[in-house]
Amino acid sequence: MTDKTSVIFGNSMDKKTIKKAIKSKNKYLKKYGDDSNKDYKLGFEPIPTLDYMGCQNLVFKDKVEDLGEKPLIVGNIRMGFGHYRISIAMASCAKALGFTPYWLNLAGFDATGSKMIQEQNALYSMASRLSQKSHLFNHFFWEPLNSEGFRQITYNAKDQKNSELLAPILKSLPKDTPYIATHVWPSQAAIHAGMTHVVNAIPDNWPMALHLSEGAIHTVQTPFAYFGYKMMNGFAKTPLKGIPEGEIQMVGRYIDHELLVHLEEDNQKRIERVTKGGPVRILLTVGGAGAGFTMFLSMVEHLIPYVKKDKVALFINFGDHQDVYEKMQKKMNVEDKTYFNKYNEFKEFVKTLRGEDTHGVYAICNNDIFEAVYATNLLMPECDILVTKPSELSYYPIPKVFMRHIGGHEVYGAVNSSELGDGTFECPTKNTVNAMLDRLLSDSELFVHMCKRIDELKKTGYYDGAYKCVKLAAGIKE
Repeated sequence: MTDKTSVIFGNSMDKKTIKKAIKSKNKYLKKYGDDSNKDYKLGFEPIPTLDYMGCQNLVFKDKVEDLGEKPLIVGNIRMGFGHYRISIAMASCAKALGFTPYWLNLAGFDATGSKMIQEQNALYSMASRLSQKSHLFNHFFWEPLNSEGFRQITYNAKDQKNSELLAPILKSLPKDTPYIATHVWPSQAAIHAGMTHVVNAIPDNWPMALHLSEGAIHTVQTPFAYFGYKMMNGFAKTPLKGIPEGEIQMVGRYIDHELLVHLEEDNQKRIERVTKGGPVRILLTVGGAGAGFTMFLSMVEHLIPYVKKDKVALFINFGDHQDVYEKMQKKMNVEDKTYFNKYNEFKEFVKTLRGEDTHGVYAICNNDIFEAVYATNLLMPECDILVTKPSELSYYPIPKVFMRHIGGHEVYGAVNSSELGDGTFECPTKNTVNAMLDRLLSDSELFVHMCKRIDELKKTGYYDGAYKCVKLAAGIKE
């Protein structure tokens, strides 16, 4: 296994940083055991929610199973919903280009590296929720960590050492299998395991050394991110050697094939609904960490009078957080239609949205993470406005209202969307986000402008990032 900690893209790390990285890895080895000599064998089983794309879930088996012709692996982790959402986009575009997608959730195994991820994910989720409750914690710890702490190249040195723990899981995979990682750990793991066709799909618009995975092709969604990563701008107090030529590419936004094939028609229907005075369909999404409850409640309370006047139809995807729904119900009295762990029934309901007006409030919740994430995908083509924090959903082709970010790295997602014109600027308070909703509901020109910008961006190929990642991993020349 080649050392990726001591020197990162030609930049030597100091002895203190290397020592801390080794100490971190040894801590997990002591806690969870050394499985570097274990003979893990990977096979696969169906993912029912993603059966339409033939996506298979890689799991431990008694013997290694052949991946067949034209496999493409999507390496990810369960951390919030964002990395799963991007992974589904990659799998979708892989299927559209003739590949069989295989899902590799490195947090889902009974292995030392997986337990390391599970521990860090639990801490991240807890801190994310705490940041919404404590202004002091958010101001002095969470915001600086997510914007500047993760930005430092020394942080990448530690992650590179920790990710060595993940390599044993991938041992049985053919080394030349096309592989796209939607989080840096699966990318680093694949490189440590000797895989040769790795794409490291970077999710955010704020450049951070956290996302570096030397040996992979790095892809970014925006020009701002490309320039920042290419130069490693701000990753250390002194200038660094940047990412070499050919090892980073700007590909555009990572969007599912299914969301693109009828996009112009979706936008036309949106414009017709809004300009003809029909109920505007607003989609709210609760993320995987379940944070932001206070602002969600404020928005729902603000929109209920619009619902009662039949000016808004409200869809709320609670993800896998039924507790958030129950807390919201205690605070307000409104009749709603619920689809809780009724995914097949929900899919049939979504089909009816194509041809008729919709009224009232709809609450969706699924314990299965694939269903929790993909429910938003199913609703996006049929809804008019998406209200979200400026995370991975910042890049999706639907008019967007941005509520307050959770973690400083998300800020530049709203910046990119607002500059391109398919979303608003960030609305950080209850008053500002509700005022933005009022404005969009009263000023159809703003809404139509966003829809037309989405059509224009599609023509330029700006939403084709997932297709391009597949081609890069497979070595297909454009």
